[in-house]
Amino acid sequence: MQVVEKEEVFELIEQIEEQLSRVILGQRQLIRNLLVGLFAKIPYSFKQDEGEKSGCGHILLEGVPGLAKTLAIMTLARSINAGFQRIQCTPDLLPSDILGTRIFDVNNNTFQTEKGPIFSNIVLADEINRATPKTQSALLEAMQERQVTIGENSYPLDRPFWLLATQNPLEQEGVYVLPEAQIDRFAMKIVVDYPPAEEEASILANPLNEISIDAVIQPEAILQVQETIGRIHVDSRVHHYIVALGRATRGDGLGPQSLKGLILSGVSTRAFQHVLALVRVIAFLEHRDFVLPEDVKAIAVESMQHRIIRSVHAEAEGVTGADIVREILEHVPIP
Repeated sequence: MQVVEKEEVFELIEQIEEQLSRVILGQRQLIRNLLVGLFAKIPYSFKQDEGEKSGCGHILLEGVPGLAKTLAIMTLARSINAGFQRIQCTPDLLPSDILGTRIFDVNNNTFQTEKGPIFSNIVLADEINRATPKTQSALLEAMQERQVTIGENSYPLDRPFWLLATQNPLEQEGVYVLPEAQIDRFAMKIVVDYPPAEEEASILANPLNEISIDAVIQPEAILQVQETIGRIHVDSRVHHYIVALGRATRGDGLGPQSLKGLILSGVSTRAFQHVLALVRVIAFLEHRDFVLPEDVKAIAVESMQHRIIRSVHAEAEGVTGADIVREILEHVPIP
C-alpha cells in the first residue's frame, strides 16, 4: 500500500472540509468526527492472503430528525467520489433487502446471486432502530468481517467499506433497541444537537439547491491516507491509559465510587482497538507524529458512551453513558 506524504493528506482533508462546509453549517464538530471515523485504520481480523484486514470506524449518529445527519453523509460521499447507498430502515425491511438474495434463473436452471445495497463504499442505514432486530443483525457480519454470506457463498465488500447509521432517540415511538453486539461494532456514537441560533439563521440564508459538490479525491486515496495515519506513534503509557479508562467502566474498583450501582456492563476489549485507531487520527489532525493522553480524552466520550450498559437506577436518574465517561475522565489519572 502506497503511503501518502503528510502534506498531501492535509491538503486532501482541507479539500473535503471545504466541500462539506458549503452545505453543512453549524455542525463543525460533526464534520470533524466523521473525518476521524473515515480515516481511522481499525484492525478487524488477522492478516490473510488477500492482505490486511482493517477498515474505517463505523459511526452511529443519534439525534432528532432534521439536523443534517443524512445530508452530511451524502455530501461526504460525493466529495470522495465513493459509491453510496442509503437504506431506509422500517419495520417491514427484510435482511435480504440489505444483503441480497439468490434468484432462480429459469433459462439456465441455476440460482444467481442478486447483491443488495450493502455492496458499496459508504452505506447509510437511516433510522436503524426502526428496523426489527432480525434485520439489524443482518449488518453484523458486514460491519465486522467486511463480507456478506448469501446462501453458501461469502462475498467480500468493497474497499473502503464504511457503515454509518442514524438513530432516533429511544423516547420516540416505534423504535427497537440495538443489540449490544451491534452497538459494540460502532467505533463512535455521535450525538447531534441543535446548532446555535446564529448558525441556524445562516442556514436559512444558504441556498442549498444552488450548491454543487465536487469530487476532490477517489475512494482508493482513503486507504492510502489510513496507511499514513496508521504510522502515528503511540507510547505504551497511552495504551495503559486507554485500558485504565475502559476498565474503570467495568466496576472493578478502578472507577469512582459515585458510579457504583449505575453500570451493569462496561466497555469491551474491542473498544480499546477502536480508541487506539481513532486517537491516531486526532493526533494527526493536530499536526503531531505522536499521540498524547489529551487525544484520548478528546474522543473518549464518543468512542465509549454507547458501549456502557446502564442499570435501571442510572436510567431513572437520567445518567447517560456520556456522563459516566466524563466522570471517569475526571477520576482516572493521566500518565
